[in-house]
Amino acid sequence: MTEQQQPAPKGIQISDRALEHIRAAMQKEGVNGGDGGLRLGVQGGGCSGLSYHIRFDSHPRDRDRIFEHDGLRVFVDPKSFVYLNGTTLDWEDTLMHQGFVFQNPNAKKSCGCGSSFS
Repeated sequence: MTEQQQPAPKGIQISDRALEHIRAAMQKEGVNGGDGGLRLGVQGGGCSGLSYHIRFDSHPRDRDRIFEHDGLRVFVDPKSFVYLNGTTLDWEDTLMHQGFVFQNPNAKKSCGCGSSFS
């Protein structure tokens, strides 16, 4: 199989750079990594139709999908998971942008700022 033919990874992936920044923010905000974690979601709105949301949560909800990356728990609600399955959360640090970047194979188009997609 060539690189182009390999299926996209399932679930949610977190790059090492993103993990580093998430852990630093969790410590700054006083989020308990044992019970809490990072919540990723999608909501209607934004310049391309749907927008990404990132926040900390104290615990998962009943129907959440839970992913663990090197001790960090990531919570995704079922509706958002439909749009985020196979996504990698990365960290970008360039002259033009500093922050989290979603590399989403399900996005047909994205806005220039990278915070919304369709």
